[in-house]
Amino acid sequence: MRRILEIIDSISEWTGRIFSWTVVVLTVLVVLEVVMRRLLNRPTIWNFEVTIQLYAFFFMIVAAYALYHRSHVAVDILYQKFSRKTQAILDVITYCLFFFPFLIVLLYEGTKFAANSWAVKEKSWSVFAPPLYPIKTVIPLMALLLLLQGLAVFIRQLHVVITGEEL
Repeated sequence: MRRILEIIDSISEWTGRIFSWTVVVLTVLVVLEVVMRRLLNRPTIWNFEVTIQLYAFFFMIVAAYALYHRSHVAVDILYQKFSRKTQAILDVITYCLFFFPFLIVLLYEGTKFAANSWAVKEKSWSVFAPPLYPIKTVIPLMALLLLLQGLAVFIRQLHVVITGEEL
């Protein structure tokens, strides 16, 4: 079991490390657009949409990495005052009630959404008209990665509930 959890953690870790470099590309594109627009008075027609798609890609693809490192926003005013076991119980309950159902629906509907986009080779409505199906494919991929990392967190918390020890 530990080996499986380590594999899931390493997938999240490496996905986050590799694709965090997307921020560098985003920064270069934004600076390029500012220079082109403000200094050279020659705005591009492609930069805005490429930047939006890259940011969407980044935001989604590193979600499991953020979950692994517990860096998602959380309101833990009361949570942090509870014992470790009580925290684990709350996590198990909330993962069952909210996290897993949401991600299962997102995976299912996101897959249909991406498949429909691929079927019609969907493009943006703009003059640049980049394809939208690649970025829509990231939605079910993100759901799958989050589901895997969430399962690892859930198993660890369940282990704390049952044994009182960290896994």
